[in-house]
Amino acid sequence: MLEELEIRNLGPISHAIITPSKGMTAITGETGAGKSMLLSAVKLISGGKADSAKVAAAADESWAQGVFSIPKSSAAAKLLQESGINAEESEDDDSKEDVYVSRSVPKSGRSRAVISGCSVPKSLLESVCLQTITIHGQSDQLRIATSAKQREFLDSISCNSKELQDYESAFNKWQSAVESYNRLINQQSSSRQRADYLRESLEKIRQIDPKPNEDVDLKAKRDRIENAAQIVRGLGEAISSLDASQIDYGAIDSADALHLVDNAAKAIRSIRIDGEYSAIANQLDDISSQISDIVMQLAQQLDVDSSQEDLDAINNRIHDLSDLTRRWGPQIADVLDWAKKAQFELEDLDDSPEAVARAKDLCEKSYQDAEKLAEALYNTRKVAAKKFSDEVSKELESLSMPDAQLLINVSKRDKNQDGKFDLNVHGLDSVEFLFKPFPSSSYLPMGSSASGGELSRLMLAMELVAAKFNHSSNQSMTFIFDEVDAGVGGVAAVELGKRLALLAKSAQVIVVTHLAQVASFADVQFVVRKKIEGLAGSGAGSGADSSADSSAGSGVADTTVSKLDDLGRQKEIARMLSGSQSQASLDHAKELLENSNLD
Repeated sequence: MLEELEIRNLGPISHAIITPSKGMTAITGETGAGKSMLLSAVKLISGGKADSAKVAAAADESWAQGVFSIPKSSAAAKLLQESGINAEESEDDDSKEDVYVSRSVPKSGRSRAVISGCSVPKSLLESVCLQTITIHGQSDQLRIATSAKQREFLDSISCNSKELQDYESAFNKWQSAVESYNRLINQQSSSRQRADYLRESLEKIRQIDPKPNEDVDLKAKRDRIENAAQIVRGLGEAISSLDASQIDYGAIDSADALHLVDNAAKAIRSIRIDGEYSAIANQLDDISSQISDIVMQLAQQLDVDSSQEDLDAINNRIHDLSDLTRRWGPQIADVLDWAKKAQFELEDLDDSPEAVARAKDLCEKSYQDAEKLAEALYNTRKVAAKKFSDEVSKELESLSMPDAQLLINVSKRDKNQDGKFDLNVHGLDSVEFLFKPFPSSSYLPMGSSASGGELSRLMLAMELVAAKFNHSSNQSMTFIFDEVDAGVGGVAAVELGKRLALLAKSAQVIVVTHLAQVASFADVQFVVRKKIEGLAGSGAGSGADSSADSSAGSGVADTTVSKLDDLGRQKEIARMLSGSQSQASLDHAKELLENSNLD
């Protein structure tokens, strides 16, 4: 709901503040007074086109701000939360929050949009205000101008939220199944190539049959074979130096290490004097034992196979193992790990034909489920469309359009060559709102079949019937009607005022009108007056309890916007009735105001 609209330097309005009623607010004034600037301000904060030509001549920029009260659970509040904008909690109702939406337009340069203190792109301004305010008037985009909006509107009055939710869930499952199936189909060719590669690779690994660390052990063995002569010679010399009795190299030199140590131990034990000689002899015995152990270990290493046949076999084996590690290594352990994983992957790939068949069956089943729910959704729309169209056509009779008719065409789309509907996220049907303004006319799309005034009355009728269908208050929504009274007078004007007041029971209504019969039904009335500053007879007129500042300089046109008290309303209604404020017109205005109610 629009709590307040403030304007600065927009066209002839230097400054104005409007506080609309929660119910119905009427904006009146003579033709050319500047009422259009109020609509321009609303469009500006709703994300409309910024027109620097409308900036007041004496100002650098124009500025407009709207203060909206919205439920915390509303779509607009969620949109602000997603955008990281924190609105203020309402002082009057803790279930609502106040949102400040402003737009400034300089004489040159880009406009600036702000929501609750945060600069935002114009698109976000438009998205937020789309959820809170709707303008019905000539050249303004209809609330349901597009097919998507028409379907959304129809669903809102069909009370089919469960059917919508069930269908959307089924549709998403079907889409997911189709994507999986298509992915499998696209992967089949590459899968076959991959499977062939895995089979060939695994077969090669199985033929070679590598063992963990086998390549390391074989390379060590090859080194021993290739250096056998050098190893034997070195071992022999080492053994003969430690214990010459263990190897026959001709004459045995008794002065080897083992004999020398043993002799040293005997020499120490031959000393018969008390001292530490015995301990030293024991240490020499330990050294002799260690030398013997070393000699034994070296002797075991003398058995070196220097066969060329064994060396060739080892080199061939190392070559095969190197081929594996080069492809799937770098170590044999990596090759074995790759083979294990490849086996599992191959099993999955071998199952791909069956997987494709299962995916196709799932597509068929999920489509049937979605189609069944789409049929149910179609039926809710079909029933609601017929009932709503009939009710709107009846309302149009009371709005001085007795021969006008609304037709909501809900039709199933044609089936494809497979005999199936091309389902989309919205179902299997198309929705189109058609309007026939007079009997000889054909049904034409809304927006191209009626004048601005007729469209405004059509939208009023639709909003009225929609309020009945929803059986709930939409007080957070603001409807602005412009030219809704075009071509209407007499009794029809009274009926028009009644219906606007009736809509104001469930939503906030602001109407720009020239008809006293319409304005008299308003809860609050504002008058827009143009005056020439510095000329006699200018002034805001009597009966205003508040008015905007208006000082544009001597001889300069300025427009004021004033909220009228009871006497002010009587005078303005009298002016609208007869163009004067004679006693007769004042009495007529008083009577009209007293009789303008819904009782």
